[in-house]
Amino acid sequence: MPPPVTAERLHAAALRHLARYATSTANLRRVLMRRVERSVRLHDTDPTEGAQLVDGVLVRLTAAGLLDDAAYAEALARSLRRRGASRRMVRARMGEKGVGGDLAAAMLEAEEDPAAAELAAARALARRRRLGPWRSVAERAHRRDRDLAALARAGFPLDVARAVIDEEEPEE
Repeated sequence: MPPPVTAERLHAAALRHLARYATSTANLRRVLMRRVERSVRLHDTDPTEGAQLVDGVLVRLTAAGLLDDAAYAEALARSLRRRGASRRMVRARMGEKGVGGDLAAAMLEAEEDPAAAELAAARALARRRRLGPWRSVAERAHRRDRDLAALARAGFPLDVARAVIDEEEPEE
């Protein structure tokens, strides 16, 4: 049975989590609050006191520079775009990870050329999934609509999807 939560145990758990995963403040709060909820169930501890302990740990980690939502959001956006995520997908994933809408929008607006970034992300996804120009010539025309639908489901606008799928030669 896990021991009841204390500030030291929550801090140690947060450090272990940060050592393994990049995370946002909201996501780390969820992780630590699960520990508090388990302690409430098993040891009948006070949930408000546990929430205050979690807040204290988050303030301490932020002050130490170990928890930075802006840096996390920037790294997450860059990583997702490199893998082929659309602006819509990036915004949704950031929301799932606890990055606020304003911060997510700021990270996406920080791109130098949003249209070129969207096109590059669509190309990356098409290359990874072998769509459009990365298909064999024999299958390309037959599967064009399916490829367009795949990019549309990934959140890309129709004009971007068409531009990528209808390219003659894949760009390296």
